[in-house]
Amino acid sequence: MNAPGEAGVTGVSRLQGAPREIGHFVLNVSDVARSTAFYRDVVGFQVARYGPDGKRNFLTCGVMHHNLALFKAPEGAEPLPKKRIGLNHFAFKVESYAALQEAHQRLQAANAVIERVVDHGMTLSVYFQDPDGITMELFHDTFDHYSEGLAFMKATPGQAKPVDINAAAPTRPAIPQTDFSHGNNP
Repeated sequence: MNAPGEAGVTGVSRLQGAPREIGHFVLNVSDVARSTAFYRDVVGFQVARYGPDGKRNFLTCGVMHHNLALFKAPEGAEPLPKKRIGLNHFAFKVESYAALQEAHQRLQAANAVIERVVDHGMTLSVYFQDPDGITMELFHDTFDHYSEGLAFMKATPGQAKPVDINAAAPTRPAIPQTDFSHGNNP
């Protein structure tokens, strides 16, 4: 553990007791069984535990006890409007571009709303809506090591170029020698 203000692996200062990773998130959904089937059969999660009352299920990517929990929304709950303060979307990493292509095919076969498929430089991403209209992202890292992706992120102002997910993977971008990681752009 780094001392307060000490640089971590990525060169970013870490505070004592700072979060180390995102553990899980919970979605309120209108139909727990329908959402469980979607996240299991289409997105590719595994069920870690079905709630005995049918009002909550816990799913995993296979590494930790649970990454996603699906809770039955209270009666009369309304979906949040898209243009609101709060969570925009959540992203899940897949192992390869081929896995991203396969996930895209499953989403299409399930008639999921696919919002966009883009190249962010450090990731190739498919944005989609779950059965309750909640936006999620599946992505593949384009660089072999997280430090390269972080270097690209710090060196660019950001991008979201449309991508043909049925084509071969785009060429990995070069990492520019600029720095957007401080409040002042180059």
